[in-house]
Amino acid sequence: MKTFEQYLDQYAELAVKVGLNVQKDQTVVIMTPIACADFVRKITKKAYEAGAKDVVIDWDDDEVKALRLKHAPESTLREYPMWRANGLEEMAKGGAAFLQIYAPNSDLLKGVDPERIAISGKAAATAREGFLKYLRSNQVNWLMVSYPTAEWSAKVFPNLSEEERIQKLWEQIFKLTRVDTENPVAAWNAHIQNLTAKQEMLNGKRYKQLHLQAPGTDLYIELVPKHVWVAAGSTTDSGIFFLPNMPTEEVFTMPLRGGTNGTVRSTLPLSYQGSLIDGFSLTFENGKVVKATAEVGQEVLNKMLDMDEGARYLGEVALVPYDSPISQSGIIYYNTLFDENASCHVALGNSYPFNIEGGTAMSPEELAENGYNKSLIHVDFMIGSAEMDIDGITADGTREPLFRKGNWV
Repeated sequence: MKTFEQYLDQYAELAVKVGLNVQKDQTVVIMTPIACADFVRKITKKAYEAGAKDVVIDWDDDEVKALRLKHAPESTLREYPMWRANGLEEMAKGGAAFLQIYAPNSDLLKGVDPERIAISGKAAATAREGFLKYLRSNQVNWLMVSYPTAEWSAKVFPNLSEEERIQKLWEQIFKLTRVDTENPVAAWNAHIQNLTAKQEMLNGKRYKQLHLQAPGTDLYIELVPKHVWVAAGSTTDSGIFFLPNMPTEEVFTMPLRGGTNGTVRSTLPLSYQGSLIDGFSLTFENGKVVKATAEVGQEVLNKMLDMDEGARYLGEVALVPYDSPISQSGIIYYNTLFDENASCHVALGNSYPFNIEGGTAMSPEELAENGYNKSLIHVDFMIGSAEMDIDGITADGTREPLFRKGNWV
């Protein structure tokens, strides 16, 4: 049996060589909390071994971030260091690869005024818009993975000691990213093939609408006419195939900006910018959220929806079977990277240009004409369950069952 260090080594190698797919002489940028420093060093070594010419670390610290939001003058929260935003954009323009280590602390900003959080979040999103465009249009290869910090593991396994909960979370990460298989690369190749088969089936159907039904959910989502379903991996303009998320279980596409109607209810908590939103329901009319209620985090939800005009429209719909490995673990991870791959989900905010035929080559005006939604945010939230039924509806009104009781028909 392999040791923990061997599994960790495989995880780092899988992230660099399969997920990010680092190329020779490519710069790698790692965006990470300081709590993940040991793992960052391991990934850095793997990146250089894969041929990277340089590895740049963009450190962050949750506690410092929280202190700023609690105590800094409000005028300061309206600013974002442009040298940082411009630096990321410049490296993206130069063809760098970007790896983000995501280890959320959903209780970090409990008690902080949601207005201050919203001001700071909007300033950061506005400043980083140019950089994020490179990621959202797949002009660069990028990847998000997770690392079990003390704070995140405490949320997932609150009744265990710190050592036990971190160990248990590592076990889940290794399992759900297929690191614990005999041949992780072969396991990922087989998984990519399975998801690609679903992608090709859906692209062949050319559905006009999806109808989602479950307790609290009765939602019609019209798709853009030239929509493209995407699964698992993407390819950059320069031909680099990469996996943006590890783990991944979804097949997703673009809703028409004004084409969503009905009500949808969340089925898992949403960790958003250090705050928790749970038990929430959204009602859409002609694509726009016109009513939003939450059992937890109502004010945070309101601020998120008021980020800009596009924040009240959908930018993504994703199909994930209830019998996915993440769902079957029976664990709520309070981490969108994991929870979104346990459940069908939709995203409020910005669409992905690659979900339209020829979208990455379109101008902003052309994208808008094709039903694309523009926003500073892209926030996935989970709506799937064992009771979710989904029909695909063709242009002539024919209904075809896609999901029954949470799984593919």
